[in-house]
Amino acid sequence: MMREGQPVPQVTFRTRVDNDWKNVTSDEIFKDKTVVVFSLPGAFTPTCSSTHLPRYNELAPAFFAHGVDTIACVSVNDAFVMNEWATGQECSNVTMLPDGNGEFTEAMGMLVDKSDLGFGQRSWRYSMLVRDGVVEKMFVEPQKPGDPFEVSDADTMLAYVAPRAKKPDQVAILTRQGCGYCVRAKQLLKDLGYDYAELSLDHRNRGRIVGAIAGAGTVPQVFVNGQRIGGFEELQRWAKKAA
Repeated sequence: MMREGQPVPQVTFRTRVDNDWKNVTSDEIFKDKTVVVFSLPGAFTPTCSSTHLPRYNELAPAFFAHGVDTIACVSVNDAFVMNEWATGQECSNVTMLPDGNGEFTEAMGMLVDKSDLGFGQRSWRYSMLVRDGVVEKMFVEPQKPGDPFEVSDADTMLAYVAPRAKKPDQVAILTRQGCGYCVRAKQLLKDLGYDYAELSLDHRNRGRIVGAIAGAGTVPQVFVNGQRIGGFEELQRWAKKAA
């Protein structure tokens, strides 16, 4: 069901903050704000955990730089489940909205029967851009068997919000404990403003893993957007060129 041009449903989300219940209304989330919403079938499910939620979190700086105030994730799960899911996910830039009774999802026309999976009533996967409480654009997954994931992704939404937006670089670093150059490389990445992912290799197969991944025998090893930069000295040279 497409609701473009219509106001979002007026509901109260029952959330948990610091072990206390907190009611959050639709107006508190959407009024006088630009909000990107993505809704998914369930916390802890594979596509939701591996791609849908993490990518919105990853692209959040680009969204925020182009006028989006909030990125919200809606799921027909209770607050306890949503909070526990958030604990194990990279989602600090995303506001989790538990729609435990499915009121918001049903009013959006997106409540579907997933009884065949033992899920009961859940949300169809979709995303939308909401300005001051009114739905401007929706990306709804096609009606196909299973759980299609083709148009509600973060990249598609960002392309709509800001077609020329620069996406954050994807940076990763291989390290080990007690490595001074690793510490210096991480500090340099922070100084350069990069939000990096760290993989600490602290076991006997470290050399073999580094060799297989980076074609090198030592750490740190830094990667940017799939390109191997190398160790600390190589990172320094790369940073000077990139400046």
